[in-house]
Order: sequence, then C-alpha cells, then structure tokens
Amino acid sequence: MHPKFCLMDSFLSIANEILNTVNGFLWGWPMIILLVGTHLYLTILLRVPQLHIGKAIRLSISRDKEAHGDVSQFSALATGLAATIGTGNIIGVATAVMHGGPGAVFWCWVTGLFGIATKYAEALLAVKYRVRASNGKMIGGPMYSIERGMKCRWLAVAFAACAFLASFGIGCMVQSNAISTTAADSFGISTQTTGYVLATLVAAVVFFGVKGIAKVCESLVPFMAAFYVVGCLVLLAINVQYIIPALCAIVTQAFSTEAMEGGAAGSVIMLAMRYGVARGLFSNEAGLGSAPIVAAAARTKNPVRQALVSSTSVFWDTVIICALTGLVLVSTIIAPNGIDVSAGDALTKRAFEQIPLSIAGVSVGKVMLSIAIFTFAFSTILGWAYYGEKSLEYLCGRHGRTGRYVYRVLIIIGSFFGANWALDLVWNFGDTANALMAIPNLVCLLALSGVLVRETRHYLWEDRLDEQGE
Repeated sequence: MHPKFCLMDSFLSIANEILNTVNGFLWGWPMIILLVGTHLYLTILLRVPQLHIGKAIRLSISRDKEAHGDVSQFSALATGLAATIGTGNIIGVATAVMHGGPGAVFWCWVTGLFGIATKYAEALLAVKYRVRASNGKMIGGPMYSIERGMKCRWLAVAFAACAFLASFGIGCMVQSNAISTTAADSFGISTQTTGYVLATLVAAVVFFGVKGIAKVCESLVPFMAAFYVVGCLVLLAINVQYIIPALCAIVTQAFSTEAMEGGAAGSVIMLAMRYGVARGLFSNEAGLGSAPIVAAAARTKNPVRQALVSSTSVFWDTVIICALTGLVLVSTIIAPNGIDVSAGDALTKRAFEQIPLSIAGVSVGKVMLSIAIFTFAFSTILGWAYYGEKSLEYLCGRHGRTGRYVYRVLIIIGSFFGANWALDLVWNFGDTANALMAIPNLVCLLALSGVLVRETRHYLWEDRLDEQGE
C-alpha cells in the first residue's frame, strides 16, 4: 500500500479511537439524565401533550389558511420526517441491539414516547422566535430561540456551529455510508461509484433551496415509510410465534443488572440505556434541535399549531417505525436458526433476507431493504442539508448568501467521502456531533419553560388553536 494511504488509515484509526472515548463520556449518565429528564419534565409541565397526537395528525394534513410562512405544514413535517426517518431506523437500531442487547430497543422506545413533548416544545419556540430575513423568507430554530428568548448570543453560536458539524455527521456521511455499503454488499457496486452517483443526485436537489427540498421530501416520505413498514409486517408474520418472547426479552433486558463478560455489575443496563437513548435521539432527533429549523418556515397561524404537527414526527419515526424494526430484529434473533447478534449493522439485512421470495435469483427482501435504505438515507441528506445551510447562514451573518453556496458544495463533497469512509468512524462522529448539538438546545428548552407553558395555555388548553398569533 502507498505510504500516503497508510498514513491516512492511521489518522482515521486514531480519530475513531478519540471519538469513541469522547462518546463514552458524552453519552454517560449526565447526558442520559439531561435528555430523558427533559423529556419527562416537559411531558409533566405541558400536561402530557402526547395525548393530543390524534389532533396533531389531523392538523398535519390540513391547510392553515391565512397563515404566515414559506412552506405548508405538511411540507415542513415531511422535510422533518425525511431528515429523521433515515438509517437510524434501520442500521441505528441494529447497532443499538448489537452493543446494548435487546434492552436497548426499550430505551429507544422510551426516548421516542416521551420525546414527543420535547419535539413539541422545540417547534413551539422556533415559530415563536422566528424572524423574517431580508429576502422575505422565514428563518428560525434553536439559535434564534436562544438569542431572542434567552438573550444568550454565545450559546446560540455554539448551537449553530454544532448543528453545522452535525449536518455532515448524522445528516450526510452516516447516510451516504449506509447507501454505499448496502449497494456494495447487495449488488457488488463499488463505494466510489455509489459516492459519485449520490453526490450528483444531492447536487441536483440542494441547489433548488428549501422549496425544492420540501417538494422531493413530500413525495418520498409517504412512499418510503409505507414500503418499509410492509417489509417489517411480512417478517413479523413469518416469526409471529416469537413476537411475545421478543417483547419479554426487550423489557427484561432493559433492566438487567447482570455483568457483561469481564465487566462490572450493572454494565448491561448502562449499555442498553447508552445505546438505546443515543440511537433513539439519532432516530427521532427529539431534543437535538434540528427539526425546529424547518418548522420555523411553516405556514401556520400560531406557534402551537405547528408544534403539534411537528410532534407527530416522533410518533411516526420511533413509536411506529423503530418499534417495528426492533421487534423484527429481536424476534428474528431468538427464532431457531435465526441471525447472530454479532452481525451488527448487517442485522436488518440478514433479517430481510429471510423473506422466502426471490425474482430471477435475487432476494425480494434484499431488494426491499436496499430501496428503503436508499430512500431513507437520501431524504435525510436533503433534510439535513437545509438544517446545516441555515446554521451556517446564522454564523455568517450578512455574508450568509455566500455561506449558503459554499455549504451546498461542501455537503455534496461530504456525501461522496461519507460513502467511502469506515462505518465506525462515521457513526462515532455522528454521535459526538449529536451530543454537542443537543446540550445547548436542551438548556434553552428548560430556560424558556415558562414561555412554553404560557403559549400552550393560551392556544391549546384554552382551545384557541384557530386564533392568529402575533
């Protein structure tokens, strides 16, 4: 091997070890307590907004007439869903099970269920504190909530910087890596070829801005979600007798205090919580502060209407899709002649290959999963491209227009390199960026909890959802 490639491999290996160590600290008990604690606190403070999920779903498919914004409520939701329904639902759950055992699935569900309240709160503040840019577009997100609500500019800058970095990790490289490895494993397509094709497709969409991204996502999201759910239901039908044992394993191992081999007592529950919460956040992004960036562009009469609509994304993403993935994986693992948990990120692939149907010698399950991963991951890149672009515009200030075009070029390049880097490095970078981005956002939610209660009381508890906001 050429010396320069050996040097690059050594650098990437060292970087991976450093990020793994950092994640061990960032995703320890303090982060778990902060994230899950915020979910629980907001659930209680806002009188269990999860109970309004039916109303929220109805609002998401209705048009908000005489409202201010750039895209419809459904387009904003579709873009947010496109960014959240990605490889976290497929490969993320698989890696959580590999590292944290079946119990990690339980903590992933918990993070999603209570995260509905946090997603509601994030979107409410994003619309409340959004501003109209010089070009007439609505812009907002945690950086504006922190600056205008908390009056803390430096923390707003910290969030925007972390969001910018996260857009290359969770939003781009993790997704492009999933596409390239799936194409290589399933069809023998080289990662470089996939990288070039993917970069071209990303370029074809991102230069059309938020409306172009929203239009593509609005078309992709319903199709990709339904397609994947059908595949999961087929697998559950095949392993129907193992669904109850799988649920039992998920719940009991979530609270297991047995020691891992060579480890201390209690390490099982710690690993289950660490990977379950981390992958839950990666999947639904509740508490991360990303989805509010596009929620701020929605046409809505008042902050609470869009907050309710945005909260449904966690329901669809984690309570439905991640739940199905978790059940499919665990039921397939415990079934006789099932898959080995050591398969890691290939767990879901091995599970889908068990669909007993093929066309021209090609497994239908393999094709279904490949299509699902491509559409999930590609739409996530598009959604996060918008988040990263708006974060950089905030950081660049009056030079935001230049930063916008520079970012679009960088995200295209990132989609190529992500397709060719090692999986562990890409995931570790994504986890690090997620944690650093979540912290200032969670601080903002707690600091502005009084605003959340005041707005929710006025519009939701006093039944004024049709009232025009300020």
